[in-house]
Amino acid sequence: MSAIELYLIRHGIAAEHGIYPKDSERPLTDEGQEKTRQVAQRLYELDIRFDLIQTSPLVRARQTANILQSAGLGQSLEESSHLAPEGSFEDWVSWLRSWKGEKLAIVGHEPNLGEWTERLVWGSVHHQIVVKKAAVIGLLLPETGSPAGKSQLFWLTPPRLLL
Repeated sequence: MSAIELYLIRHGIAAEHGIYPKDSERPLTDEGQEKTRQVAQRLYELDIRFDLIQTSPLVRARQTANILQSAGLGQSLEESSHLAPEGSFEDWVSWLRSWKGEKLAIVGHEPNLGEWTERLVWGSVHHQIVVKKAAVIGLLLPETGSPAGKSQLFWLTPPRLLL
């Protein structure tokens, strides 16, 4: 396995809690769609491409992933229950061990993305990294062994710096 560039991307601005019967059904707002398109366009301009865009099954995350794919950032898109708010970091790491690509984007939610970043970089959760909506985190995962506590943070960008 070669080193993996992992990009953790939070979904864009979504409809308020309570408007939809289920949290999983909340879509991106018009503003969320537009800002996410702008972030995706900027990533494209920076020549960032993904072998796979993996997304939470929740509507707002799927919409974000579709925008990334439509912007030309990746051909392949798949849903993963591991990226849902109740998803399992350990199960996702097990999946990752069998993945054969080099550049992976995962689209998910807070606090998961911040906590996963901390686990990958520091090996434990400190509740210090907060991922804004449509923000991007870049990590370089090691070539061998568990990535937990052994990954390198190379990019932490709020969306306002990409717009």
